[in-house]
Amino acid sequence: MKLPLNKWVAIGLTVSLLLALITSPVKAEGLSVSARSAILMEQESGRILFEKDAYSQRRIASITKVMTAILAIESGKMDDMVTVSKRAVYTEGSSIYLKQGEKIKLEDLVYGLMLRSGNDAAVAIAEHVGGSLEGFVHLMNEKAKELGMTKTVFSNPHGLDDHEQHFSTAYDMALLTRYAMQNKKFQKISGTKRHSAPNPEEKWDRKWRNKNKLLTELYEYSTGGKTGFTKRARRTLISTAEKDGMELIAVTLDDPDDWDDHISMFNWAYDKFNLVPIIEKGKIDEIKDDPYKGKVFSKKSFLYPLKDDEIDFIDTNIKLIKPPGKKGWREEEKIPSPIGTFIVKLEQETIASIPLYYDVPAKKDEKGFWEFFRGIFSFSTGFDSNG
Repeated sequence: MKLPLNKWVAIGLTVSLLLALITSPVKAEGLSVSARSAILMEQESGRILFEKDAYSQRRIASITKVMTAILAIESGKMDDMVTVSKRAVYTEGSSIYLKQGEKIKLEDLVYGLMLRSGNDAAVAIAEHVGGSLEGFVHLMNEKAKELGMTKTVFSNPHGLDDHEQHFSTAYDMALLTRYAMQNKKFQKISGTKRHSAPNPEEKWDRKWRNKNKLLTELYEYSTGGKTGFTKRARRTLISTAEKDGMELIAVTLDDPDDWDDHISMFNWAYDKFNLVPIIEKGKIDEIKDDPYKGKVFSKKSFLYPLKDDEIDFIDTNIKLIKPPGKKGWREEEKIPSPIGTFIVKLEQETIASIPLYYDVPAKKDEKGFWEFFRGIFSFSTGFDSNG
């Protein structure tokens, strides 16, 4: 059920028109992880449920490829055939064994990137999407800035330790994953256990099995993620999970026991938290005063992960722009949009400011007599002006 409003204000100033989320973590009694850096984030709200040194910059190894994958997907070139370069073929480390000069679909390269962590695939993707490896790295860093990844620097598309200036934080990588998981194609690829790709020079297709053991065998609620390892970064891991509608993101950096740590974080969160609907999409029935009664609505629902003992500390408040008179705006086109804000607080801290809108009835088309008559004629004869 939707939480009841503790109070509302029908006249006031809009304090925010954008969704604003608080990311401070909660106390994590009974949970510990081996990683040097770790974070657990809820997908819908962005709330941090657990963290451990989540803002320290560290090497990230192949979880870099989440950025490479989402840029490839967003490029609109997934159906392109990519010609594999010598530079891609001779990239060291994990590989999907591409051959110089072969042509392979970009989509299959992204599967090889995410499932088998192919460094050769990463370079082939970068050169095709960015025009060059260096051009693609520029795109990676621009995207990082756009997403608020303030402590991240990318120098390659694969995560190898070939540059000193290639690092991120657990928090930044959670932000990236949260963004990527909003993309249906990324969700599908990240959550794929096996993929087959044509191999035109052989009689057999390439068959790839996902390296993410949480997805393939260890955790029933796993929905995807990305593994990583280099000698300097050690083990890194991003994983996602979903249970009873609650989607979680876990990131660990330099973690010798990452499979168990991710399972522990997920199980702890699913035991301690419920995803509570704070506001539902549609009309706000609590508003009783004109000219807003029955007219104000939210375009989206807002759910927030809460412990049982936190629910009583949720406070909600509505702030609406003051109308010019008791009857509101005389001309509907002058009504502001948004019209106000639904503010949610937890223990006096604002966790969301959700835009509210005024329901303006759509104008009916006014057709002339002959247009109306012609419409009837077309309908009755079964023909239109194109025959």
